[in-house]
Amino acid sequence: MASLQSWTRCFTGWIFFCCCCCLPLLLTSPLPPKGLGVPAHHACRLKKINFQLPFMRNRTYTLAKMARASDQDTDNRLIGQQLYVNIKENNRCYMMKRVTEIIVKDVLLSEARDQYPYTREVAEFLASMTSELSRCKFSGHKEHIEKNLEEMTSKMKKLGVNGRNKAIGELNLLFDYIENACTDISKKGGNKKEK
Repeated sequence: MASLQSWTRCFTGWIFFCCCCCLPLLLTSPLPPKGLGVPAHHACRLKKINFQLPFMRNRTYTLAKMARASDQDTDNRLIGQQLYVNIKENNRCYMMKRVTEIIVKDVLLSEARDQYPYTREVAEFLASMTSELSRCKFSGHKEHIEKNLEEMTSKMKKLGVNGRNKAIGELNLLFDYIENACTDISKKGGNKKEK
């Protein structure tokens, strides 16, 4: 009987200790953050400040203007709404990230890098934006994205040197498209390209 009373007091003491000491510690400890990674929609966003650097916008537009003067082909367009055919709006930033990677690698860092002033600076600027979007992934099916990219690159290759000039001449469009797709500009004032 004495051992039962001793055991009951000991058990009651432990319960009291746990309720008074351990429970408040558990309740006041910070909770782990929801989801360990960055949500996908935040990974596909660029800071608006990237587009508010007037010297980079001016250099990009100046470079495009110089290349347009050498563009002999007025029938084709590489950067435009055709890139968004069958692409959901939530995948447009990913699409523009991929387009930008192709333009930087296959055009700006190719033989064209010494052809025009500002080419290297613009290439570095665009590469820094695609690096910032490195965790931006597509959602859903990728076939339409790959098909549209393939059409753009094959058209550019078919045009040869003029394809490179055309890609550089459309850097102003690329700049605007990536700004519209990858910042919250479309949420605030409407997407200029989609009207």
